[in-house]
Amino acid sequence: FIAMARTPFVGGNWKCNGNKESIRKLLGLLNAADLNSSVEVVVAPPSIYLDFCQSFAASNIQISAQNCHDQPKGAFTGANSAEMIKDMNIPYVILGHSERRSVFGESDELIGNKVKHALEVGLKVILCVGEQLSEREAGNTMKVVISQLESAVPGITDWNNVVIAYEPVWAIGTGKTASPQEAQEVHKEIREWIEKNVSSDVASSLRIIYGGSVKKANSDELSKCEDIDGFLVGGASLIPEFVDIINSMAQ
Repeated sequence: FIAMARTPFVGGNWKCNGNKESIRKLLGLLNAADLNSSVEVVVAPPSIYLDFCQSFAASNIQISAQNCHDQPKGAFTGANSAEMIKDMNIPYVILGHSERRSVFGESDELIGNKVKHALEVGLKVILCVGEQLSEREAGNTMKVVISQLESAVPGITDWNNVVIAYEPVWAIGTGKTASPQEAQEVHKEIREWIEKNVSSDVASSLRIIYGGSVKKANSDELSKCEDIDGFLVGGASLIPEFVDIINSMAQ
């Protein structure tokens, strides 16, 4: 199929990091930076700082929640609903991050429900998929990724509001990065699976971004891969080199 021009996408997942002072400083840096306007930029602070970031970020930096519940409201102490995120005018939510899957025990089925609900409410979703080291070593990377996709795809009606983030779990925060060849291979296979199981139009327009110890030192090389449309950056999104990573995706 003919690849459509896909707008590059770079997200910063701040995880459980930051305080008002450090966030003000980081957003001040990003607001003042010369960010290439061809790249869509999103940052995901802890939920308690979503409103603070929304009011402080320049208009070229969008805000994302890191997670949401699959029910609209109710007796779910500690949860935030997609409706609440939407009510705060936050456009994006990250769902299915490996830390939600492994640390918090969220199942593929629960994540599929969250994706469906968040999209119905009108949020855009960054859906994370990826394998553990043992799964890669056993040759099961695509089996795991496809099973994660299969749980989410039925609930997706508007693919324009979805970005898929491939994050090999063994490369998150470990300093290990999948080689550009390894990453490109999985991105290509995800795109081929989408073409076969959804449509070739969706496959050619869908942004598939890479996460897993992305930093300035490897972003240039990764950005050259045909099926890598951007990054979901962890630790490096908390420091000034995030600007370089964003601009490495400039077309």
